[in-house]
Order: sequence, then C-alpha cells, then structure tokens
Amino acid sequence: MKSKSIIILILGILIGAVAAYLITPAVSTSGSESQAEAEQLYSCGMHPEVISEEPGNCPICGMKLTPIQSTEQDSPKEGITDSSEKAKILYWRAPMDPTEIYDKPGKSKMGMDLVPVYAGEEAGGAGHITIDGVVQQNMNLRIAPVKRRDMYHVIRAYGKVSYAEDKQFTVSTKINGWIEKLYLDTTGQKVRRGQPLLEIYSPELVSTQEEYLLAIKNYQKLSSSSYESVRKNAEKMLKLSQERLEYWDIPEEEIDQIKETRQVSRTIVLRSQVAGVVTHKAVTEGDKVGPGMDLFHIADLDEVWVEATVYESELPFVNVGQKAELQLDHIMGEVRVGRVDFIYPYLDQNSKANTVRLVFENHGQVLKPDMYATVRIHSASAQDVLAVPSEAVIHSGKRQIVFVSRGDGKFDPREIKVGVESEDGYVHVVSGLLDHEKVVVSGQFLLDSESRTREAIAKMREARSQRTHKTIKKERQDTAEPEQEEHGIESQENVLKTGTQQTLGHSHEEQKSEKIELDVDKLYACPRHPEFITTDPNAKCPECGMKIVAVKELGDKVDLDEAQFYTCPMHPDFLTTDKDARCPECGMKLEKVK
Repeated sequence: MKSKSIIILILGILIGAVAAYLITPAVSTSGSESQAEAEQLYSCGMHPEVISEEPGNCPICGMKLTPIQSTEQDSPKEGITDSSEKAKILYWRAPMDPTEIYDKPGKSKMGMDLVPVYAGEEAGGAGHITIDGVVQQNMNLRIAPVKRRDMYHVIRAYGKVSYAEDKQFTVSTKINGWIEKLYLDTTGQKVRRGQPLLEIYSPELVSTQEEYLLAIKNYQKLSSSSYESVRKNAEKMLKLSQERLEYWDIPEEEIDQIKETRQVSRTIVLRSQVAGVVTHKAVTEGDKVGPGMDLFHIADLDEVWVEATVYESELPFVNVGQKAELQLDHIMGEVRVGRVDFIYPYLDQNSKANTVRLVFENHGQVLKPDMYATVRIHSASAQDVLAVPSEAVIHSGKRQIVFVSRGDGKFDPREIKVGVESEDGYVHVVSGLLDHEKVVVSGQFLLDSESRTREAIAKMREARSQRTHKTIKKERQDTAEPEQEEHGIESQENVLKTGTQQTLGHSHEEQKSEKIELDVDKLYACPRHPEFITTDPNAKCPECGMKIVAVKELGDKVDLDEAQFYTCPMHPDFLTTDKDARCPECGMKLEKVK
C-alpha cells in the first residue's frame, strides 16, 4: 500500500512537470540573439559617417571614438511596418534623376515613366529619423513651408570710379603763335562754358584779319558794278577770307566785331566749349603753340563711370539697363542709384573676371575718379518659383540636402538642386521639393549627423550580414562529407579518387568564395599604368595624374587576376589598387582585400 502511494506520487509529479512544460511559453532565444547582434558601436563626433565595432581613434581626425546609443531605428530592418502607411505614395520621381519629383504620375523630362515613392522608401533610406516632440523643443527645431515667390538676385562687387569718356574734352589750337595771357594756371580748376582760357598772338591771324578787312572794302566798292562777274568775284573773296577765320575757330562774335570796328585784333581768345574741371594743363604763358597741340584737358564730372568686377559665374545675371546701387565706405547711409551701361566683351587680365560699366549721376561731385566703392546690381532671376530659406539647405560637397517634415516627428533627408540665392535669405529650389511640403530650417545639422550615423550603421550591418552569410555557406561546404562506397578494392580506389576530387572541389570553392566579384563594366584603369585599377570614375592615376579610362578600352593590358585590391570598411563597393588612397565618400583608410 505504501509502495502504491509512492508510485502515485511520482506519477503525479511527472504529470505536473509535463503539464507545466506544455503550459509555460517557450523561452525565445531571439532576445539573446538580438542582444548579441546589437553590439556596441562607436562613432566620431566630428565625422559621424565613421562607424567602428571597437573603441579607438577616428581615422580622419584622430579624435577618440564615442559609443553610439542603441535605438530601435538603428536596426537594418528599420522602416514603417504599418501596411496602410506603407501603401501611401508620397510623390513620384524620375527614374534617372531622384531630384526630379512630381505630385502625380506622368512622364519625366527624358520621356520616361515616373516611379512612385512610398512612405518609408524615400531618398535617404536608412537616414529616416523619428524625434519626439519634447526633443524637438529642446533642439529648437523650426519648420518652414516651401513657398512660391519671385527671386531677385543681387550681385555684390567692388568698383572704381573713373571719368566718363564721353564727357572728356581736349582744348587745342589750329594756328601758330605764342601764349600772351593764360587765364587758367592750375590743374583741377573748374571752368564754365564760354569762359576764356588763354590769348594767343599769331602773325598769321593778324594778316588774315587784314585780308578780311580788305575783302570787305573791295566788296563795298564793287557791289554796285555793272559787271556781274566783278560783283561775284568781290563777293567770293569776302566769303573766302571769312571762312578762313572760321576754320581757325575764331568765334563768330569776334568776326562780327572785326567787321564793325574795322580794326585788327592782335590776339585771339580761346574759350571753353564745355563746363567741367581741368584735369590736365600742358602750357604756360610765353609758350609757343602750333596746330594740333593739346593745351588743356577738361572733364565733366556731373556724370561718372564705375567699372565693377563681376565674376564669370554671375555674369549671366547681368544685363544692360539693370538697376545698380553704389555706396561709399566713408559715407554711411548714402546710396546712389545708377544703371548698367555696358558689359565689356573680354576678361580682365589681372583679375580674370569681366568688367561691367555702370553710370551714375554725380550731383555735388561727391564721386571722385579713382575712388573705390561697393556696388550692387539687381537682376530678376525667376518668377513664381519654389523657394526655401537658405539656412534650410545643407551643402554637402556636390550635393544639397534638406530635411523634409512628414509630420508626427518624422523627418527624411532629401537631395535637391538649387539655383540663385536672393538678398533676403531665400534660395531657388530647381528640383527636389513640392510646394505643399515643409522643411527644417533650424537644428537640421543635428538631424544630418544622426541621419549619417544611422545610414552608416545600416550599411555596416548589411555588409556584416553579407559576410556572415558567406561564412556560413563556406562552413557548410567545408563540413560536407563525400559519399563513400564500400565495394572492394575498386570501390576503395573510386572512393579515394572521388574524395580527392571533392577535396579539390572544396578547395576551389573556398578559393572562389574568398575571391572578390568584379564587375568589369564598373572598373577603370590608367592607360600608362594599367596596374592602377579603381571603381571611382573620377579618380586620377597616382603615378602620372592621367585621366583614367574604362578597363574594356585597354583590353589585355589589365590583369585583374594579379591585381591586389583595397576597399573601404564603410563603403565596400569602392575598390582600388592604390593602397595609399582614401575612400572618396568618407575619407577612411582602406583595408586589404584577401
């Protein structure tokens, strides 16, 4: 009876254990695996694209790497899992240009069908970020809508004030003589129109005046002659003598005075034909002068030129007739308004830039020649175009990035193409944004750092998973045992023969698994040094600096089997035979490919 009770007790314990095993949920090992997979990663504070599995120093700047806080979004499987949101189309883009986007389906500029972009598949991929509202406030994150507006580009340049060439005059004489009296004795003196400049004594002028008086007397005597030919000859002589005086630039008033007074003037007075400032005086009293000799240079300073230097990149925005503003450094607050008068058809040899001539009125003669000034040329660049605040654009090398807000704390990096920037702080968005979207204008650099870090982690884990997959495949191939046949000596020989073949097969497969896969269409080499091979089409030969060409063009000159490649841990798609090179994407030091 006692033994029966013991047996019943043991059976009860066994039944309870089995029931507990069946009822209790199985402990998942995925947590431990996730914990093992979520290894601690390290990054550089100055170069967030640098990700390392071990602590150390940044290969770019040498700073100590700091641990990265693990988040759910760091997972390579990150993304939106909600099927309803996944099916939502955010916009449509061109297959060949990710910055060419539209809000509805259709054709791209190249005539290709537009591709839909769903939520979670935006440009940036792993760079998608979700931030809590409280964190946004702490980051002082500000958002602004994309607006349509007119863009006015202002070109700032330095200019130099000079004389207006069409307002400069030279005073000279057409007779031989001597200066008896000089009314202007200093350079820079102002003159009025008609003001006397100097008196010249000329024996030729005296004799010509006497001939003119004789012609007058002769005409008066013969004007009543009965012979018509005599009257005409007398009239002709009078006209020729008067024209001779006029050809010598004798004023008509003085000729009339000679005719009325019947007296010869010993000197002739030269008067200024314009009002201005004497910029050059070449004579003094008593000097002998002759025909064509420059006596004075006079410039009208009521209008001046400003020759501004405009660089080639801004020259397409400059047109004749545009408004221009001038401001002097020593006169604060005063702005002179002028216009673009002429664009010189050649570059300046010193500055290698184009010279643009501006015209300004100079009331009060405040603008003086050889004075430097700051000018601004206003040009209307585009009408009714998309624009965002310039502070929203992150200039990352050859790309321009903005962070688009999708609401609910979700932000995506997007590449755009920009045009001109206006003076009030807006930049023209050529492509990459829609007019109903919103962008981050403050705190976007923190978002960019976080986005780069997550994108780098995703690439690193993807590369690690690929390497792990190759390792598992290799181990499976190594552990595979050849089938053995046990049928006498002949069978043993076959087994040895088969085993040898399979062993060689494993060795060949192992070697094949370690060998990198090369896409010849994406390889480039130097024509002079074919041992230099790379996947970067923009690289140049480190030996001769020559531009590289496609490997296919060089044919048998390139030996890919003997080439030793180096790659970037962060960007494994980059390969090169130059061991001293750096990654063109992140600048990291390269590692040898086995």
